[in-house]
Formats: sequence, C-alpha cells, structure tokens
Amino acid sequence: MSMEDIRTVAGLVKKAKIALLTTRTTEGKLVSRPLAVQEVEFDGDLWFFSKDPSHKTEQISRDPQVNVAMQAGMTDYVSISGHAEVMHDRSRVDEYWSPAVEAFFPDGKDDPELSLVVVHADTAEYWKSDDPTVVTMFKLAKSSVTGEHPDAGTNKTLDL
Repeated sequence: MSMEDIRTVAGLVKKAKIALLTTRTTEGKLVSRPLAVQEVEFDGDLWFFSKDPSHKTEQISRDPQVNVAMQAGMTDYVSISGHAEVMHDRSRVDEYWSPAVEAFFPDGKDDPELSLVVVHADTAEYWKSDDPTVVTMFKLAKSSVTGEHPDAGTNKTLDL
C-alpha cells in the first residue's frame, strides 16, 4: 500500500455523494441502506448522520462489522469494510451539519434522535478507470464483441 493508493481512496470517497451502508440483522441477513456521505476529508473514518434508535443503530450496537460501498462518478467505485459505532457528539454534529441534513431532522441539531455513525475503516477495495468515461464504455462494449477481457482501469485492495 502506498500513499498514492490512500490518496486514491480518499479522492473516491470525496467524489461520492451517497453510500450504501451494510449491516447484519439479528437473523444474520445483510441489509444495505443509502446514506449521504459527509463532506469530510477521509482519514480512515467515514461519517453519517442517523436516527437513533433505528434498525441500523441497533444492528451496529449488536454487530459493529459493516461495509460501505460508494460510486464515485460513472466508472469508479470503492468498498470499505470496517467497524462502526453510534455517537452523540455535539461538536461533530456542529461540524458536519448542513441544510441537507436538516431536511431529515426538522427539529434541527436538538432533535433527540440525532446521532452520527462513524465507520472506522479496516480495508478498502477500489476500482478506478484511468480513462475518460466514454473511452471506458467503449472498451467495455468492445470486450463484449471480442470476448477479450477489457482493460478498464485499476483494482486494488488496501489494509488500512
């Protein structure tokens, strides 16, 4: 793992707007739900606003192992595995608060159900195209005709 790989993951996280957070139910089933990616510099932690109590916060309390999947643009993706915790940190709420968050919490920062979910990353896997989207799409289309494996970019897994 290089600093360039870490910068790549951070850049993909920064480009992503929505993430799918996956947790495990009491029956052991995996369930994902969309959450807004907070505009925070990725340093190994991902932050999301959540209601607490909720199914996701109960699942995290019981089993903190989670996965976060994100699409960053048309052809780039990142999947981050780690452990999550539910926090009620007023300074973080103040730091990350935005009008978009307020739409989900009409009582504002004083909403009694307001919490943050922080995911501490253990590993990240990313898929990144080094070409413009139209070139990547052409390569994928060509591979479906020729049967050859497309050179669609870089795929790496990192231990964080």
